Amino acid sequence: MTADQLVVEGLVVEYPTRSGPFRAVDDVSFSVPRGGSLAVVGESGSGKSTIARSLVRLVTPAAGRILLDGTDVARLPERSLRPLRRKVQMIFQDPYGSLDPHMTAEEIVAEPLALRGMRNKAERATRSAALLDRVGLPDSARHRMPAEFSGGQRQRIGIARALASDPELLVCDEATSALDVSVQAQVLRLLRELQDESGLTFVVISHNLGVVRELSSQIVVLSRGRIVESGATHDVLATPRHEITRALRRAALDPAAIRGRKPRAHV
Repeated sequence: MTADQLVVEGLVVEYPTRSGPFRAVDDVSFSVPRGGSLAVVGESGSGKSTIARSLVRLVTPAAGRILLDGTDVARLPERSLRPLRRKVQMIFQDPYGSLDPHMTAEEIVAEPLALRGMRNKAERATRSAALLDRVGLPDSARHRMPAEFSGGQRQRIGIARALASDPELLVCDEATSALDVSVQAQVLRLLRELQDESGLTFVVISHNLGVVRELSSQIVVLSRGRIVESGATHDVLATPRHEITRALRRAALDPAAIRGRKPRAHV
């Protein structure tokens, strides 16, 4: 096994259309060392979220390899994916739609614990409370429903749910883009703290170069499913060579292009 925890080689993902297969990801390769962080950036439709979904096997690649600690998860049959689900978790873009509206925060976080084999309900409740506390939610949050939380709080519940599986790799798919601008920095700070504490490996999917600067040391830039630029995040963003990277950088510097909901009172 190499020092790289995640190795993606020649990844190809296609979607069926009436006119034939559409190649959303075309011959993409990258690697991430254990405890490291890599950002996948690009404009809308560039294939970055398809890569994220491939890493957690929500879609099956047409070709290529996804090696996690040496195991090619791209080719694993469905029945063999449960260990992968525990090692690789995703934080989704939409904190409003990714939580079961009929479950309390405690129940949402406890569900992965039950899947891991924690049979004792009291133990699950204790562990859930500890995880919710770790992501900055008060004890009073345990028995509230998702509709009672702000967007930032819901995303914190999503992070706690991901941590309940004790993952080694966290895939953040536009994890702050649906949040108020004033909340994004707090969620990013939480993610950085979690990585520092636990040595998590991060793959960050984003169009927001501010997020990328905060969370990743390496970057790959996509255009139409292919990598057009890659390297150390600081170097690529400081002196971008490809027009797509330059366009993303200009958008990040343009106040009119900043995305995010207007600030709310509660985080």
